[in-house]
Amino acid sequence: MKILFIGDIIGKPGRRAIKELLPHLVASRSIDLVIANCENAAAGFGITRDIVEELYESHIDILTSGNHVWDKKEALEFISDYETLLRPANYPTVVPGRGIVVYPSPAGHLVGVVNLAGRIFMQPIDCPFMRAQEEIARLRMKTNMIIVDIHAEATSEKRALGWYLDGQVSAVLGTHTHVQTADDEILPGGTAYLSDVGMTGPFDSVIGIRKEAIIERFLTQLPNKFEVAKNDVRLQGALLEIDESTGRASAIERISVKLQDE
Repeated sequence: MKILFIGDIIGKPGRRAIKELLPHLVASRSIDLVIANCENAAAGFGITRDIVEELYESHIDILTSGNHVWDKKEALEFISDYETLLRPANYPTVVPGRGIVVYPSPAGHLVGVVNLAGRIFMQPIDCPFMRAQEEIARLRMKTNMIIVDIHAEATSEKRALGWYLDGQVSAVLGTHTHVQTADDEILPGGTAYLSDVGMTGPFDSVIGIRKEAIIERFLTQLPNKFEVAKNDVRLQGALLEIDESTGRASAIERISVKLQDE
C-alpha cells in the first residue's frame, strides 16, 4: 500500500499547490491514501471550515494538525464535526476533537493515524510518549498499519519517539519545523522515520512567511505582521510503502515537487 503524507500546508499558495500538483502525483505514483498537516492552511495560521472542505475536495483523505490548530477560534466550534480532522491526541481529554482515526483505503485496508504534539520548546501538554502507547493499543485492535504525525520542535524528541515506537507502528513522521530533513530511513523494527516531512507552500520565504518580516523581527525584536509569502511554491512530503498484512514499511521516499509559476 502506498501512503502520501504531505508536509504543513501554508496559506493560499500551499492550497494552490495541493489543488494543482496532488492529482497528478496520486495518479502517477499509484497512491492509495493521502494524509496532510493543515494547521497553517488559513493565511499561515490555523484553519477554517471552508478551508477544511476545500482540502477534502482536493482529494486529501485525512488532515492532521498541531499547536496552531486553534489560531482561528472557529476551529473550536467545528473540529468535532469531522472524523478525519485530527488535533494532537495528547491535549487534555476535555479539548474538542479527536487525536486518532481509522480510515479505509479504496481497497478496504484499514489505516490508523495518530496525531501527537511535542513538549520541548512548546506547550507543556500531556506526554506524547505515554499517550502514543495508549492510542496505538486501541488502533492495533483494528489494524497493523498506523501512521504517527509527531508535531514537534525538537529533532531529539521526534527521533526518540521514532525509536520508542519502532516495530509498533508503520511510520513516525515529523511536522512543524517546515524544513524537510534528509534522515528518511526504515528503522530495524520496520517503522519508517523522517524528522520533518517539510512544508507545502512558498519557499522564497522563512518557513512560509515573507522573509522581510521575519528579518525585521530578528533585527528589532518588535512585533510586526506576518504574511504568507508567494513565490517558489512546492509540495513536500513523504511517500510510504507499507505491507498490508504486517504493517511494516518497506520504503520511504522524500517528495518535493515545484509548482510552475503562472
